[in-house]
Amino acid sequence: MITVILAIVTSFLISIYAIPSIITVAKLKNLYDKPEERKIHTLKTPRLGGMAIFVAFSLSALLFGNFTGIEGTKYISVALIILFFGGLKDDVIILSPLKKLYTQLMAAGLVTSIGAIRLTDLHGVFGVNEIPMVIGIALSMFMIIVITNSVNLIDGVDGLAGSLTFIISATYGYFFYLNGDTEWMLLSLTLAGAILGFLFFNFSPAKIFMGDAGSLTIGFLISLFTIHFIESNSPSVGGIDRLTSAPGIALAILVVPLYDTLRVFILRSLNRTSPFKADKNHLHHWLIKNGQSHKQVTIVLSMVNLLFILIAYFIKENYAYIVMLVISVLALIVGQLPIYFYRHKISDIEADDDVQEEIKQSLYPVTENFKK
Repeated sequence: MITVILAIVTSFLISIYAIPSIITVAKLKNLYDKPEERKIHTLKTPRLGGMAIFVAFSLSALLFGNFTGIEGTKYISVALIILFFGGLKDDVIILSPLKKLYTQLMAAGLVTSIGAIRLTDLHGVFGVNEIPMVIGIALSMFMIIVITNSVNLIDGVDGLAGSLTFIISATYGYFFYLNGDTEWMLLSLTLAGAILGFLFFNFSPAKIFMGDAGSLTIGFLISLFTIHFIESNSPSVGGIDRLTSAPGIALAILVVPLYDTLRVFILRSLNRTSPFKADKNHLHHWLIKNGQSHKQVTIVLSMVNLLFILIAYFIKENYAYIVMLVISVLALIVGQLPIYFYRHKISDIEADDDVQEEIKQSLYPVTENFKK
């Protein structure tokens, strides 16, 4: 446990001490994320925070970790390097969504097929338990792509992606601790330490953004934590204390980024636009429209994510599909609240305008008669 604590502290310190230097270099080289119509921020801000997170996590994990028990460690490392440099290139010169998808497919294919980090059991969800290797690889790759992009897409408000991924990483670290899975616990908590150091400079008003180099590598690692969490609790692998509802708990842990991504992808498809075309239809955009500040949006969505985790934990003794159903229904209800409040607010404004017009019309004849 001392080793894990040292890894967390080291990761945090590397991150928090590296970021000021990165900000200085970004300013000298004019490497900014410039304001655009689809973006919320109004100031030029460096977007290379992912460099600090990646370096802090990698150095701490290599220094304190002993990953002989993790199958496919070297393939995870290669995949992370591929994603990091792909994301870094996008932060500097901008890559097309298709090219970013290619790098994600390459990284996902590497760890699932050669590294053997994949799902083998669905815990009875959809009536399925053990699944063939080919289907397991395809399903695991899909999960990795979706989770990685969900982190990338939620990164739209100061501190939001960092706060959510910190909660997610720390939560997985807690569950790995309960299972005595020290190697994966060290990885998840070391990542949490690096993100925490970054948050000191990213919470509103942000001095730096994590960029794609950060969001893609963090999202990829979280997807691996998710697969391992589900797999380590499967009937064929898990021990006596395994969580039969692991897929449902994983859904709750990732609920905000996953729901937001699914929602915007469906809406874009219904509007016959590319699912990768940026817009202002994310949950954080609707909260901003309701008059919330960046800090308030981050706090609200972080608290919502924590609440869902607690709900899933309290009903964890149920079957996985029941937990997933409860979380999904609640997410649909809670996710519509910002839109409902915004439309209600607009209706109130329109009603006020109508009332003012009625008052004006009612006074108009009196005024005319008075003039006569």
